[in-house]
Amino acid sequence: MLRLSLLSLGLVTSIAVAQPSFPEPKTFPPSAATLKEIAAKMAELKLAIENPNPDVEIYLKAAEWIVRHKEWYSDKSGKQTLDVLATGLDRAKAVKAGTSPWMDVRGKPIARGYRSFVDGSVQPYSIQYPAAFDPKKKYRLDIVLHGRDGTLTEVKFLAGKEAAKADAKLDHFVVEVYGRGNNAYRWAGETDITDVISAVKSKVRIDRVVLRGFSMGGAGTWHYGLHHPSDFSVIGPGAGFTTTRGYIKNLKEPLPEYIEKCLHIYDAVDYAENAFGVPVVAYSGEKDAQKTAADNIEKILKEFKEPHTFHHLIAPGLEHQQPAAWMAKCDAEYRAILANEKNPLGRVRFVTYTSAYYKAAEWLWVMGLDEHYAKAVIDAKIEKGIAIVETTNVRRMILNCNHLLYEHNTAIKSVRLDGQSFDVKADDLATFVKIVGKWSIPKGGFDPKKKALEKKASGTGPIDNAFAGSFVVVLPTAEPWHKGIADHVAVVESQFDVLWDKHMRGKLPAGIYSNESTAVLFGDPASNPEIAKVLPGLPIRWTKDELVVNGVTYDARTHYPVLIYPDPDPRSLRHIAINSGHTFKDVDFRGTNALLYPRLGDWAVLKPKPTKDDAGAFEVVAAGIFDEFWQFKKAK
Repeated sequence: MLRLSLLSLGLVTSIAVAQPSFPEPKTFPPSAATLKEIAAKMAELKLAIENPNPDVEIYLKAAEWIVRHKEWYSDKSGKQTLDVLATGLDRAKAVKAGTSPWMDVRGKPIARGYRSFVDGSVQPYSIQYPAAFDPKKKYRLDIVLHGRDGTLTEVKFLAGKEAAKADAKLDHFVVEVYGRGNNAYRWAGETDITDVISAVKSKVRIDRVVLRGFSMGGAGTWHYGLHHPSDFSVIGPGAGFTTTRGYIKNLKEPLPEYIEKCLHIYDAVDYAENAFGVPVVAYSGEKDAQKTAADNIEKILKEFKEPHTFHHLIAPGLEHQQPAAWMAKCDAEYRAILANEKNPLGRVRFVTYTSAYYKAAEWLWVMGLDEHYAKAVIDAKIEKGIAIVETTNVRRMILNCNHLLYEHNTAIKSVRLDGQSFDVKADDLATFVKIVGKWSIPKGGFDPKKKALEKKASGTGPIDNAFAGSFVVVLPTAEPWHKGIADHVAVVESQFDVLWDKHMRGKLPAGIYSNESTAVLFGDPASNPEIAKVLPGLPIRWTKDELVVNGVTYDARTHYPVLIYPDPDPRSLRHIAINSGHTFKDVDFRGTNALLYPRLGDWAVLKPKPTKDDAGAFEVVAAGIFDEFWQFKKAK
C-alpha cells in the first residue's frame, strides 16, 4: 500500500481540539560529507550486529530515525549521530568477543535497550548503578520520567547518557525511561514504563521503588503512580497536569459522552484516593502554572478521611523549574518515608475507573467492572487467615492466595466478599465473578485461556487501547467494494503508519498475528479476507450496499465502521480493531500531551470528508462505548 508523507497528509480532522501546537524546532542539517559518513557507519553497524541484542541495536535505531525524519535539532546532531554509531560498533565488537564492558560501569548512566511488547521495536532506557555496587545486596530503584523536549531524539538521549558524569555518592539505582519521546507516557508510552521496570527487575536486586519526574514526567508520575500504587514505595511528581479539562485551553464543554467518559482513563485526579496505597511527595514552583496539578490532588485529599501521606513541597518565587537543591529536599522526604515503610500486608484500598491491567495489590487484581469509567473501589484486609474484601462497581476480581503463601508466608483459608463467604485453598489463584449482584467462583477456577464476551483486563476498549498492547496491522489484499471508501481508509492507515513512526518511534508491526495480539484490520469484507472472516461474529452488518450499526442503516458507499471488539473465534484471546489507528492526530501530538485522549470510544460510523489540508478528514456520524458485555448500550 502507498505510504504518504506527513506533509502531504496534513493530518487535521474535524474532531481536533483548537490548541496551539509547539513550533517545529529549528534544524541544523549536517554537511553532505557528514551525511555520507553517517550512512557508511550505519551500514557497517548493521552488518556488525550478528544476533539480536537490544543493547547494541538501540544505536543503529537511533541513527535510522534521526536520518529518516531529518531531526537535526542541534548543530551537534551530526557529530552526536556519528558518536552514537561509534559506540554501537564498539558494543557490537564486544558482544562478538563475548563481553559487555558497559555493564561494569558504576555511578554513571548506562544506555540499555529492550524489545517492546507493543510493536517489537527496540527502545532505549538508561540505568545508573550505585557507585559502590555490591551484587549481593538489594537497592532502592528510582524510575525517572523525563519532561517534554521537542528536540529529544534517541540520538540526543543516548549521547546525553554517554556524556554524563559519574556520581561517586550514588547509593541506589536510577533508571530513566525514554518513553518514545513526548507522549506523557500514555498508551504505548505507558507500557514502556512497565516494560522497563520488568527489564530492570529481571537483572538487578531491588527492595523499594520510587517513581518520580518533572513537568511531562510529573504528569506521567501522577498517572502511572496513582494507577499502580502497589508497585511503588513513594511517588514524587513535580508539576505536570492531573486533569484534561482545565489544563487544555479551549476545550468545549461538554464533549460527546463517549469522549467525556474516556477522560477518566488519564485524569489522575480521579485516582487521588490511591494516595492511601502510596505516599506522595509532590513538588511545585510557587509561580508555576503547573502547580495546579498538585493543588487538584490536594483538594480531593482534604476531603478524604482515610489515612494517607501527601506532602507538597513548594519552592518560593520559582516558576517552571526544579533546581538541584529542591531535588535534594524531595529526596530527603523520600528517604524519611522509606525508613518508615508500612507492612505490605496491611489494609488495601484501591480506586479505578477501568480494569485495564491495574491491580489493588500483587495479591488482589480488579479484572472487570459493573460499569467502566464509573468509580470502582476495592477494600481488603487479612485477619486470621480470612481475606475480607468489600467492593463497589467491581464485577470480576482475582485473589492470588499463592502469592500470599509463598511471598508473605500467609495462608488464606476463606474469603468474605461483600458479605458472602467462600472457602479457598492456600495455593489458589481464585477468580470471583459477580452475576446479578451475587459473587461466585467459576467452575474450574482461573483459566487464562477461557473465552468470555465481557470487558476485562485483557481488553476494555476504547479503540486507542489496542495500541497500548501487542498488535499487528493487516492490510487489504483484494479489490474493495467501493473505491472512494477504500481510498479514504488507505489514507487513514497511512496517517497511522506515519504518526507511529514519527511520534511513537517504531514501525507498525505487520504480517501474521498471534493468538494474543490485537489484529488491526483495514479495508472492507471484500478487500480484506480477515474482516470477512470475523464479520459474522461482530455486532454490525456490512454488505456492499448497507452498513447496519446499532440498529441504524447507512449507505455503505459513503460510510464505513471503526471499532474494537473481541475476536469472535472462541479459541482466540485477541481483539479486533477495524479501520483505525490512534484516534488523535499529528496536531495533537504536536500540542500539549494532554490532547492524547480518545476521540471515538469503542465504535463509530464515519463519513469521509476530505479537505484540502487533510485527505483523511471525516465526519463522525455516530459513535459510542459498548456495555460491559460488548453490546450496544440501550437508549435511556
